[in-house]
Amino acid sequence: MISVTVVGASGRMGSLAIDLIDADANLKLHAALNSKSDLSQMLGADVVVDFTLPDVSPKVVEFAVSHGLKIVIGTSGWSEIHLQELRKLLSQHPTAAAVVIPNFSIGSMLAQQFAVQAAKYFDSIEIVEAHHAGKVDSPSGTAVRTAEQIAAARSGMVQPLIPGVDQPARGQVVGSVPIHSLRLKGVSAKQDVIFGASNELLTISHEVASHHAYSEGIRRSILFAKDASGLTVGLDRVVAG
Repeated sequence: MISVTVVGASGRMGSLAIDLIDADANLKLHAALNSKSDLSQMLGADVVVDFTLPDVSPKVVEFAVSHGLKIVIGTSGWSEIHLQELRKLLSQHPTAAAVVIPNFSIGSMLAQQFAVQAAKYFDSIEIVEAHHAGKVDSPSGTAVRTAEQIAAARSGMVQPLIPGVDQPARGQVVGSVPIHSLRLKGVSAKQDVIFGASNELLTISHEVASHHAYSEGIRRSILFAKDASGLTVGLDRVVAG
C-alpha cells in the first residue's frame, strides 16, 4: 500500500486527490496539509502530491526533494526554466523524484500530442485557453507546456515573425506561440490550439466538464511516482511508463 501526503488539501484539486486516495485500496492518506500546516508533516509518506499555488509550490517541492521524497507536482507555473532548476536540485538528492504533470486529463494529453504533430505542418499557431474564474494563474501550465512542445517540434524550422506580438492583446508569447487566457464562470477547463494556413484552418480542442476528469491521471501519477527517479514531465511519460 502506498502512503500519500496531499499538500493543498483544502483546495479543489487537493480534495479530489483525497477522495480518490480514500476510494483506492492500494492507497492510504498519510497527511493532509493546508496553508497553516508545517511541511514536516509530509515526512514518512511514500509519495507527496502538490496542489498548492505557483508561489508556494517551489518551497513545497524543495522541502520534499531535499528530504529524499517522491513528489507529484500538479501546481501550475513549472516552466522549462523552473524545470532546469529542479533537475539540478534532484541531481543532489538521488533518492528523490519529481513527477510534473501540467494536466492530469487523458484527453488533454492526447490533444497535446496531436498539436505537436500538427505543428510541423503549419507556421501560424495560437492557443486560446479558458478556465474557471477561480484559477489565479495565467496562462495555464497546460498551455505553456503545449507551446513549449510545439516550439521543440519546430526546432530547426523557420520561425515566422508574429504581427503585433508587442501588443498586450496578442497574449503571452511562449516559444513563439501566443497564448490567450480566459477566466470565466461556467467554464471548468478548455483549450484550443489553432493552426492557420492558406485556405484552411485546423483547431485541436479539448474541454473537461468537471475536475473529476483528472482523477485517473492523478491515480496513475501517484502509482508511477512510488518507484520513479529523477525528473519526469508530462502524463504521457506516466502512461507510457
